[in-house]
Amino acid sequence: MILAAFTFFHVVLSLVGIAAGIVVLRGLLTANWSDRWTMVFLTTTAATSVTGFLFPVHQFLPSHAVGILSLIVLAVAFPSLYVFQLAGGWAKTYVITSVIALYFNVFVLIVQLFLKVPPLHAMAPTQSEPPFAVAQGIVLLLFAVLGYRAATKFHGQPLRAA
Repeated sequence: MILAAFTFFHVVLSLVGIAAGIVVLRGLLTANWSDRWTMVFLTTTAATSVTGFLFPVHQFLPSHAVGILSLIVLAVAFPSLYVFQLAGGWAKTYVITSVIALYFNVFVLIVQLFLKVPPLHAMAPTQSEPPFAVAQGIVLLLFAVLGYRAATKFHGQPLRAA
């Protein structure tokens, strides 16, 4: 019962992080970004990674590797924004690390969809089949393009409150 509630909490954190991350990415692409959405994105994404380590497993899993990588990029994103205030190269550093953190969340979402959604699971039961690779490849390419565009367009404009 407690594990089910914790899993639900973890999934909600993840989905909120993804939704907020999409809003933040859109804002980075349009220079219309919000400090509230940014804080929600960064906080829930970090919380998602941390809570992922609290599940009762007895071996190191690929999800742990993604969680570690996510926490590393977030450990750069947070100070880029809140300590160095996007000065100089910190603006692009923030954009790149934020996009990578969002990508990691979406990567795990796709993994979970292929594990839990029966039609997707039937297409790639071991996640080594082409449909899974194609889905992940498309998402990676999309994030690479959007991340590049955001990094080249973003110049560290000040945050707006809403």
